Amino acid sequence: MYRDGYGVPKNDAEAVKWHRRAAEQGLVEGQFNLGVMYYEGRGVPVNNVRSYMWVSKDATENLDVVKKQMTPAQIGEAQALASEWWEKHN
Repeated sequence: MYRDGYGVPKNDAEAVKWHRRAAEQGLVEGQFNLGVMYYEGRGVPVNNVRSYMWVSKDATENLDVVKKQMTPAQIGEAQALASEWWEKHN
């Protein structure tokens, strides 16, 4: 809604806030959208590690797009963050 301005003024920071709430509740669409926001730097600074972490929860081919921008160390960090998140929320 806020990301694309559907019915409300477009506001990337507000979109990140709502995507994060959805993502933290385990909603796959919210996790994917939050990962995209980190990848594109919309409402948050570009952060490929955070993008990978959230997109990996969606487990789509889009993960390969993010991986191409990352070092092996960043991928390892993202995987560790994803594992930590799953342990806390499952």
